[in-house]
Amino acid sequence: MKDDTTIFGIRAVIEAINSGETIDKVFIQKGLQGNLFAELDQLIRKENINASYVPVEKLNRITRKNHQGVIAHISPISYWNIEELVASTFESGKTPLFLLLDQLSDVRNFGAIIRTAECTGVSGIIVQKKGGAPVNGDTVKTSAGAIFKIPICKVDHIKDAMFYMQSSGIKVIAATEKADDTIYKVDLKDPCAIIMGSEGKGISPSVLKLVDEQAKLPILGEIQSLNVSVACGAFLYEAVRQRS
Repeated sequence: MKDDTTIFGIRAVIEAINSGETIDKVFIQKGLQGNLFAELDQLIRKENINASYVPVEKLNRITRKNHQGVIAHISPISYWNIEELVASTFESGKTPLFLLLDQLSDVRNFGAIIRTAECTGVSGIIVQKKGGAPVNGDTVKTSAGAIFKIPICKVDHIKDAMFYMQSSGIKVIAATEKADDTIYKVDLKDPCAIIMGSEGKGISPSVLKLVDEQAKLPILGEIQSLNVSVACGAFLYEAVRQRS
C-alpha cells in the first residue's frame, strides 16, 4: 500500500505512525467518522503530526485507489532536534551558519535552496512543521540529493528556533527588501542564522520584529524582487566570501 512516499488507508497510516515512520503530512477526508478514525485522530494529536481536513475530491486527485478517506506522505528523511543540531555544530569547531525558512511553500524552491545550502556549507536548515513546503519526491529531485547530506530540523514555530538561536549566541539576520542596509554591510563571519521568507509574502511581520539585523540585496533593474532560491544563494555566497 506504499507508493514512493505516499501511503493510504486508515489502518496503514496508523501502522506507519506506530512503527516510527516520519510522517510529513496527513490528508483526512472531512466528516470522516468511526472507531478506527478516532484512533488515528488521537494518534495524530499525540504525535503532533501535520494534518489537513480536505474534501474527498482532493484525496481522489492524489490517488485513485481505495484511500478510505486518509492519505499520508512519509518523509524520505529523518528530522533533527534543534538542540542537538546547534550543539553538534558548535562541537564540530565550525562557525555556525544556519538557514531558517519562514513558510516557504514551493517544493522546487525548497529543493533548490537545500542544494545551494549544502554547497555553501550551511550547518542546518530549520523549517516550521505546518504551512511550509513538504519534503517529497520533487524536493529530493530538485535538491540533487543534497537533502540527504544536510541536517533539516522542524520546529512548531520559526520563532521557537529564533529564540533558541539567539540564546545560544547565534545572530539572526532577516533577508528582506525592507532593510536599510545591503547584505554587503552586514557581518556574516560570526555565528549566524539567515531567515528567508515565503514566495508571496516574505518574512512574517511578527518574525521580522524579533531579528537582530535586516539585510537586502541591491536591485538594479525594474523588477523589484528575486526568486527566493536565487536570493538565498546570493546571501549564502556572501557569507562564504566573508568567511574565506
